[in-house]
Amino acid sequence: MTSNSPFRLGRRTVLAATTAVAAASLGCVLTRPLLAAQPGAGFDPALLDRAIKRAAGLDQIHALVIGRNGAVVSAEAFRGPAANRAVNVKSVSKTIAASLAGIAIDRGVLRGVDVPLAEAAPGLVPAGVDPRVRRITIADLLTMQAGLEPTSGPGYGRWINSRNWVVDALRRPFVTEPGARMLYSTGSYHLLGAALSSASGRSLLSLARDWLGEPLGIDVPSWTRDPQGFYLGGNNMALSPLDLFRFGELWRQGGQWNGQQVISAAWVEASWVPRTRSPFSGDDYGYGWFLATAKGHRIAYARGYGGQMLYLVPSLGLTVVVTSDPGRPARSDGHVGLLNALLTDAIIPAAEMA
Repeated sequence: MTSNSPFRLGRRTVLAATTAVAAASLGCVLTRPLLAAQPGAGFDPALLDRAIKRAAGLDQIHALVIGRNGAVVSAEAFRGPAANRAVNVKSVSKTIAASLAGIAIDRGVLRGVDVPLAEAAPGLVPAGVDPRVRRITIADLLTMQAGLEPTSGPGYGRWINSRNWVVDALRRPFVTEPGARMLYSTGSYHLLGAALSSASGRSLLSLARDWLGEPLGIDVPSWTRDPQGFYLGGNNMALSPLDLFRFGELWRQGGQWNGQQVISAAWVEASWVPRTRSPFSGDDYGYGWFLATAKGHRIAYARGYGGQMLYLVPSLGLTVVVTSDPGRPARSDGHVGLLNALLTDAIIPAAEMA
């Protein structure tokens, strides 16, 4: 995002000092199931209507779902598929994969975030790689700080056309040391997904359906697999906007759904602690979530190519889902910037004035 972005966090933020603050500020407000749609509930009606009309005028937006305190108050499909139809959520898949990693740790499938990939899934690391590969931890993959040359952006096509996506990602040259800084890379999340599959003996699809789909009552369709059969860990998952809303509500409610602790509260708190910073937007990043502030509120958000967005504003009980044309770019100073402004300048004020 550009320097005047409403989401930009001050660069003076000290990670060690913000741990407790982030956990408290992004703390969860309610533990309740998704309620039936209640148009306008919990919002200033005129301001909410203005926000929805503003969204409708953004030609890249397909659907918008707005909810407060567990109730859907507006679910609009301006163009494209209906709000109950599964769509490609692009890199929001990373946030879902990070959630599965947390559940794996909760269940003892993974020993923790500080475990090296080579220990969690020794069969994934090929012979002859740079010795630093063995220092890459699960935390480095979650925060995209593996240090390896990224597979996203210009390197994406070459990577997915390789014969072995895991090996190709691990044999790329090091740009920096493991854990040093964020290098946005879908390859890191694909390695994470492959590690989850190897450690559990199950496919990422099976884990997603069992650990998230079943408790949330949502459908998780099959998606892209690599030549070795590993489901792509950081891209191309599909959920309907309404199902993505449920996933967001799970997080807003501290990992609980219908009284069941699906994700531990400890993992929710750990995921919302700033651990690195995006080189593109300047926003902080935890475990699978971008972290920002706007209008005095802490925001956690997931972002996918084209403008697939999931925003959580726990202090207001807000969960907002946006799906957009997946074939058009959405830069921080372009469509995503307009979506951020829609949230901060229109939706948040509608909630504040209720």
